Amino acid sequence: MNNALPASVARARDAFRPRVGFLGVGWIGRHRMEAMLAADLVDAAGIADAQGDAAREAARVAPDAAIGATLDDLLKLQLDGIVIATPSALHAEQTIRALDAGCAVFCQKPLGRNVAETHAAVEAARRADRLLAVDLSYRFTRGMQRIRELIAQGQLGQVFAVDLVFHNSYGPDKPWFYDPALSGGGCVMDLGVHLIDLALWALDFPAVETVSGALLSGGLPLSEGRAEDYASATVTLVTGAVVRLTCSWRLHAGQDAVISASFYGTEGGAALSNVEGSFYDFSAERFRGTARESLASPPDPWGGAAALDWAHRLARGERFNPEIEMIVQVSEVLDRIYQSDLRSAHLGATER
Repeated sequence: MNNALPASVARARDAFRPRVGFLGVGWIGRHRMEAMLAADLVDAAGIADAQGDAAREAARVAPDAAIGATLDDLLKLQLDGIVIATPSALHAEQTIRALDAGCAVFCQKPLGRNVAETHAAVEAARRADRLLAVDLSYRFTRGMQRIRELIAQGQLGQVFAVDLVFHNSYGPDKPWFYDPALSGGGCVMDLGVHLIDLALWALDFPAVETVSGALLSGGLPLSEGRAEDYASATVTLVTGAVVRLTCSWRLHAGQDAVISASFYGTEGGAALSNVEGSFYDFSAERFRGTARESLASPPDPWGGAAALDWAHRLARGERFNPEIEMIVQVSEVLDRIYQSDLRSAHLGATER
């Protein structure tokens, strides 16, 4: 699979110019809209947000777009595609409705709060034969692109260990993130989804054998109805590789964020890491014994690259792409992390 941003970003208006609606234009939704419009890839035909002020503010960069409040308002506009950046509890349902109406969809992560919702959304895309993509944007960092190339070319040998970290020293600012019924989970659902995706994507999605996890909230084992703010998990793959991940909200990390993805093989290693606590600047290095060499460094405008990739593929007339099925595997691992922690908590209570 080649998920690199197409070279056509800089060159062509493809087969047709898609009419796209934007559902949810808070910070992330507006950023994706602005990236598409700045690249002159689509026409912003509609903007909808439950917060009218947000929709009107976003319309300043798309003055010809119709303004609404709901998905229904967008579906009346005969769109080619819809970009969804609403709260997580709405993603799967809104994605399915948009696909059933004949629209391609670009959705914020997570596509679903669990594997059942994720699978239903993917099946809706298959049934409608429409393009579906999820904003797993870290795949599009120059560093991860290079690391994946090295692994695919066998230059690291057999990869046997993957270590991933994502600590956000602030945590989300929306209350729904802290309600598992609305969010699907805490920092694992918010940040761990990127880590699991990066590991499986870089290794070309090998099957998963075992999953174990430990989830905490406020420094204590996770209790029902709460969202975890610290998590660690271990995933073993059929290849024999061991994937370890740690993620958190509001950790005392001494900087805004700690983000890294390290891959170790029999012939060498490679790692992506954020620069000086940044959420946006990344460097990547290759390791041979005690030596290291640079693979990528800032600047790297990767933030909207996943959205631009979807817009280009939509303009080329692409329909259902089976690669989206891999998001179900990511969702399965997330489910198994939560289930593993629940089993561990139950066994501990039984022993006491």
